[in-house]
Amino acid sequence: MATSRGSDSTDQRRLEERRFELLINSITNYAIYMVDHEGRVISWNPGAERFKGYAAEEILGKHFSTFYTEEDRLAGKPEASLANAAANGRFEQEGWRLRKNGERFWAAVVISPIHDEATGELIGYAKVTRDITDQREAQEALDRARAALFQSQKMEALGQLTGGVAHDFNNFLTVIVNNLAMIEHLTSDPRILDLVGAAHRAADRGAKLTQQLLAFARRQPLQPRQHDLNVLIREFEALLRRACGKSVEMEFQLNASVPVAEVDRNQFEGALLNLVVNSNDAMPEGGRIVIRTGREEVDNVHAQAAGVPAGSYVRVEVEDNGTGIPADILQRVFEPFFTTKEVGKGTGLGLSQVDGFVRQLGGFVDVASQVGEGTRISVYLPSVGGGSGDPRLAKSGPEGTVLIVEDDPDVMAIAVEIFRGLGYDAVTAGNTSDALSLLEGNENVQIMFSDVVMPNGPNGVELARRARRLRPDLPILLTSGYPQRALAGDLSELSNFHFIAKPYRAADVAAQVHDLRRGLRPDPDSRTG
Repeated sequence: MATSRGSDSTDQRRLEERRFELLINSITNYAIYMVDHEGRVISWNPGAERFKGYAAEEILGKHFSTFYTEEDRLAGKPEASLANAAANGRFEQEGWRLRKNGERFWAAVVISPIHDEATGELIGYAKVTRDITDQREAQEALDRARAALFQSQKMEALGQLTGGVAHDFNNFLTVIVNNLAMIEHLTSDPRILDLVGAAHRAADRGAKLTQQLLAFARRQPLQPRQHDLNVLIREFEALLRRACGKSVEMEFQLNASVPVAEVDRNQFEGALLNLVVNSNDAMPEGGRIVIRTGREEVDNVHAQAAGVPAGSYVRVEVEDNGTGIPADILQRVFEPFFTTKEVGKGTGLGLSQVDGFVRQLGGFVDVASQVGEGTRISVYLPSVGGGSGDPRLAKSGPEGTVLIVEDDPDVMAIAVEIFRGLGYDAVTAGNTSDALSLLEGNENVQIMFSDVVMPNGPNGVELARRARRLRPDLPILLTSGYPQRALAGDLSELSNFHFIAKPYRAADVAAQVHDLRRGLRPDPDSRTG
């Protein structure tokens, strides 16, 4: 009877082992195999063969480190994983593994030690490996999308903040520069004139700072014209070379077949100079800067990632072999006031200004960098056709009555003085409602000068629409601390008007008024201010 029971027990164990073997061999989504205590493969299931690429007869008896990358083998990771499993009863890890054809895949691995039931001696390890490359790539794509969204939202918030500050600052500067101009006309005292001159220079520096802030906020006044960028770069070459140290070599690789692009020449030159200066600063011991141009067809995938339409772009690259930018800093290079330079060496507005300027023109900027090898910054600008011209400047204005609409009392006072200086009588209003009442009751109003952004009630654009219904031929000059392009959505339904950006000066107002009274159509380049 004992012999029969022993035989039954053995048969039952064999049956269970056979069922387990059938189960393991039916699993094809996991590599399930065993290695002996030294790490040699002693069993192999179809799942392992399917995604590792080895048939059982090819791999049995070989060390499981065959599946590890060379760098992991040199680091001793295969042996360490077995030791960890033996010590802790289980080992889990994710990492790169190799297929038979040398292809890498991302694996989730679980290793469990196997002990002899009778003696407790370690006899080997059970390994379960799963290919999770697709899941990893999907997670990485999700992480990148989240990071891009966060960065976009952060940059948008910073843009709104800096744009709003610059708008208000332009109002202050309008009052300052025009009061200074009036003081100059009221005195001949050399000492006072010197003080006024110093104040003018400070105001000019303030105006340049607001331009940088507006550039980042993509609200910068631009005068875009169609240009051959190769020509602009060649004409600017001498200054670019002077901006670099004597130990820095500069090379120009300009593709003669690039199409024209629509840019503001001054802002393009400033952006290019910014990039060259940054490259020069990254090479204190000397190096090489290459400026390239080319044509790039941006497909839908890359266009969507960059937030621009697909199509043809002119590419301008500035590449150096300097120190490079660490990965943790690379994602912040376009933030305003972010700089790695020591105090006093930079404002942190350079690259943010470049990015804002390029975005405002419908393009984008790409940065590639490797620490110790260098950095390449690529500017992509939409390609266009056509010619170019020079902006015109008109002066003087005829006498008449002007309706000035402005919510800031100090700016209002300056505007009144400017128009009086041009020979106009002025009537004023601080909001749309009062302005319309004055317009209805005063047929002598021959021109309306209105701020666009007003905190209470309808804005200046809505005022202009209503004014046109009352007086279809009324000349209208609009102004704002934001440039016209930033207000494009508001202004899109309004026609035949002129626009001047703050801070404006008397001569700028005179030129616009002169054209308005002569019935000249606004120049889309000049009315951005």
